[in-house]
Amino acid sequence: MDLDASEIVGDDRIKEECAVIGVIGDSEAANYCYLGLFAMQHRGQEGAGIVSTDGSAMYAHRDMGLVADVFDEAAIARLPGYCAVGHTRYATFGTKDWQNLQPLVANFADNSFAIAHNGNLINANEIRHQLEADGAIFSATTDTEVVLHLVARAVKQKTIAEKVAAGLKDVRGAYSLVVTTYNRMIAIRDPAGVRPLSLGKLGNGYIVASETCAFDLVGATFIREIEPGEILEITKDGEMNSTFLPKLENTAFCVFEYIYFARPDSQLEGKNVYSVRKALGAELAKEHPADADLVIPVPDSGVPSSIGYAQEAGLPMEFGLIRNHYVGRTFIEPKQSIRDFGVRVKLNANPGVFEGKRVVVVDDSIVRGTTCRKLVKMLRGAGAKEIHFRISSPPTVGSCHYGIDTPSKDELVASKYQLDEILEYIGADSLGYLSIEGVYRAVGEERKSYCDACFSSEYRLGLPQQCERPAHVRSNRPKSKAK
Repeated sequence: MDLDASEIVGDDRIKEECAVIGVIGDSEAANYCYLGLFAMQHRGQEGAGIVSTDGSAMYAHRDMGLVADVFDEAAIARLPGYCAVGHTRYATFGTKDWQNLQPLVANFADNSFAIAHNGNLINANEIRHQLEADGAIFSATTDTEVVLHLVARAVKQKTIAEKVAAGLKDVRGAYSLVVTTYNRMIAIRDPAGVRPLSLGKLGNGYIVASETCAFDLVGATFIREIEPGEILEITKDGEMNSTFLPKLENTAFCVFEYIYFARPDSQLEGKNVYSVRKALGAELAKEHPADADLVIPVPDSGVPSSIGYAQEAGLPMEFGLIRNHYVGRTFIEPKQSIRDFGVRVKLNANPGVFEGKRVVVVDDSIVRGTTCRKLVKMLRGAGAKEIHFRISSPPTVGSCHYGIDTPSKDELVASKYQLDEILEYIGADSLGYLSIEGVYRAVGEERKSYCDACFSSEYRLGLPQQCERPAHVRSNRPKSKAK
């Protein structure tokens, strides 16, 4: 076998995507957006922004960093008005620069327009090149700016909702958008419904957000999910109107939202995420039982599935891996190198749990395999007699092109190596992945309504188009990264 540690490098997690939020009809709209973004921080830690309006002007604050670092009371005070939209970002298209932070703002005709986007447009490069060749000027490298240009060019349409519909007619890919003008907010979800977006009632106003956990923090009441292809328009007086983009035969909601991305206390597609993850663990125990003494989760994402596994298997569950919840993004490593420092600074094994025990370790996914390999070494060092790794998802064999930052296919260990080779590499006594069929048994839905390209390499919306920019508009701009 040719697999060794030198071949697989880099961070061994799939990165989050983005969160969007919008509030209308409340004088504290910006503050509620801030709190909602804080609740959805798990969806992106690179940067955050909020744009508000009082009906006569737009006010913006954006910066790199975590939500709590970007905003303070003074920043919120500079965002007046009854309507606001917010965004927290993890770059999946475009460079990691300040100018790519959202919401983006544009002025056209007699109005202003702010937009926040979660997802990825797979034909953004093609459309951008056409617009540049036609004289359009871009200030950022994010695909969201393409939507701004398309909406601004919809001059024949009268209302903003009509302009948005016209601008999106040639766009392909995944997008959940929240838009505000001076007097209304618009929530849009792509016809396939790849990314989540929900509507709630907030006092006398309304709120839309990527996840319902944002509603819980601000005391909003969940109403419903924005439907795939829906363009929901809400005025400052609370009037609503829905129109729809052309419908698809089947939707394609991202099944990995259930497995890893969404917070366990959120509701997605009418289902509680925590309950689905427990069911994933139960299915995993049925498919891959182990002769063991206890079950250990890899915190935090592996906890619900670990509970489900333990309950189904009739085994006790212990928190043998202790997570440091105060980990930043970078570390000053001591000059004297510490073995597996990157893992140990985040997780530590409790020897009192592992000594002489046969353990089942449950995690949500394996990306490159480097973290699993280091955890196995750590657990053996803590005294574990046997280590049986169980993964509550199928092997990750394909990159996501619909809004999640995943490594390239060549960096995904399961796309290049067989199960026995991966097992030998990580050093466990056994390894078991949940089947795709097991995933949908746990979700309780048919596979045809979901996207699972990261497990199946079946890209139902297509793949990003590779096209050369016209010679007269080429530049030294850094190449965009596919989501």
